[in-house]
Amino acid sequence: MSVKTVGAALTRTLWATGSRTPPLARSPKLNPFTTSCTVFGGAEQGEKSQQQSVSADSAGPSSEAAHVSGDKKRPQGSGGAPGVPGVRRRCFTSKAAPLDQKSYLWSRYSDMKRMVHDLIPPAACKSLNASVIYANNEVDLADVDIYGFDYDYTLAQYSNALNTLIYNTARGFLIEHFKYPEGIGKYEYIPNFAVRGLHYDIQKGLLMKIDAFHYIQPGTVYRGLTPLPDEEVLQLFGGTFHVPLQQDSGFYGKGPKVKQFMDIFSIPEMTLLAVANDFFITNGIDYDPVHLFRDVSEAIGMVHIKGYMYKWIMQDLNKFILQGEETDAVLHRLSSQGKKLFLITNSPFSFVDKGMTHMVGTNWRDFFDVVIVQADKPHFFTDCIKPFRRLDGNGDLRWEKITSLDKGQIYKQGNLFDFLRLTGWRGSKVLYFGDHLYSDLADLMLRHGWRTAAIVPELEHETKVVSTHRYAVNLTWLQALTGLMERLQTHRDAESKDVFQEWQKEREELRVMTKNLFNPQFGSIFRTCHNPTYFSRRLSRFSDIYMTSLSCLLNYDTNYTFYPRRTPLQHEAPLWMDQLCTGCMKTPYLEDMSHIR
Repeated sequence: MSVKTVGAALTRTLWATGSRTPPLARSPKLNPFTTSCTVFGGAEQGEKSQQQSVSADSAGPSSEAAHVSGDKKRPQGSGGAPGVPGVRRRCFTSKAAPLDQKSYLWSRYSDMKRMVHDLIPPAACKSLNASVIYANNEVDLADVDIYGFDYDYTLAQYSNALNTLIYNTARGFLIEHFKYPEGIGKYEYIPNFAVRGLHYDIQKGLLMKIDAFHYIQPGTVYRGLTPLPDEEVLQLFGGTFHVPLQQDSGFYGKGPKVKQFMDIFSIPEMTLLAVANDFFITNGIDYDPVHLFRDVSEAIGMVHIKGYMYKWIMQDLNKFILQGEETDAVLHRLSSQGKKLFLITNSPFSFVDKGMTHMVGTNWRDFFDVVIVQADKPHFFTDCIKPFRRLDGNGDLRWEKITSLDKGQIYKQGNLFDFLRLTGWRGSKVLYFGDHLYSDLADLMLRHGWRTAAIVPELEHETKVVSTHRYAVNLTWLQALTGLMERLQTHRDAESKDVFQEWQKEREELRVMTKNLFNPQFGSIFRTCHNPTYFSRRLSRFSDIYMTSLSCLLNYDTNYTFYPRRTPLQHEAPLWMDQLCTGCMKTPYLEDMSHIR
């Protein structure tokens, strides 16, 4: 059972107990979440009855007192609609002493908490698994004739041991080549410190998590290895958590003042930035954060440019390459179904050849109709200047002009415009897989109409967390408590304000607890508190489907259609779980807010 299933069960139960309208001739049932009496009459009385119920729920205990002190005698006439005899307006009231405001609010709180915990059985979310392909857009694989792939973290998945080597080598370059203090060398790699999708303020030296609306998530701003208090963050950003668009990262994640780290290779770079900042701060050494950022970026780049990463992987393929058998199975299935395959990667041919031979065999090139290496993405997708060049069997460049892209040949550089002209592969019949939302997917979807598939290895960890009973309970109660606060916020006396302060404190604690289940520093890569992250919004914008790894394709046949779930917009959601938990609609009734007008 998933969280969604739990929500549906909670919705049905609350609707049945709190919002059901009985037949006209029967006695009305009292809403357990309100203190109002429900009055059933004819068409002329319906509007008044609804207002009575709403007003009573908003007013709390004072409403009960008003009903109890009503007249003992009731009118004997019919309260129904004209032509419907014998139907009396009825009002069920309690003769118990009215509750004070504080007791009333806490009674509502207790009812909700009991309801939430009773309706979430153990192992409620065990149906979630990391092998599912998730759809942002409808994709019919029967319409896809051509499959394209990136190499690194797409065809080839790497172990976390690679991040440690990248970090250690770049740290050495920082000390030896850029003459940074040797004390930085005492900082070991921290595997679970950073997550993908974070932003780095270059001038302030801050690593932080930003949501889809350009707001910083409180509690996720780090200078070095130390979190900044929210008050200090507000001072640094002019009294707001908002990062203006002109300062934020540009289309490819590289703004003038802020950079977004979008690929998995950037995790050791974020960690090195954090420890270098931490060293200078803890030792009281004055430094320029801009210089540090550029030097760390160059040190990380040297690991790739000098070929260290390629050498490590080629020397121990079994240690670093994961899921090679699954990649082989995917290529075999697609090829046997008559699909055309191509490869576009920034990696050099010698490196790709070694890895593909390890995973697929020496005949790996037979699967691909076109192979392009050192493509220089994302410029490959936007520039139309660099021509294709063919490599011979030894990997040396040939000088002939390229007039066709032939199977069995290896090509270097080039551009997408020549690729489209020479192959004729256009539009939604092409599906391209990659791990980098900007370099691999953005231009293909927005400019050329290709179908795109994002590889997100972090889904494996995230789905495990979401599948725990602890997460289900925390999240459901957080939603219910938020809805309760929204509904009852019209209670603004001194006692009610004290209760709301306690609720707000618990709400913040629940948010922190939920965040820490994913990553103690930055939480989930997909969500801030309740909003999608900047990374998550880009994922939904630039990918039609997304998955943990390429092996997820093995769970679907080549005629499968992926359908996105219709998630309600705010104005389309009268029956969301957090609203029904409080027996109310999303927006407070206008009658409740009449005192404002």
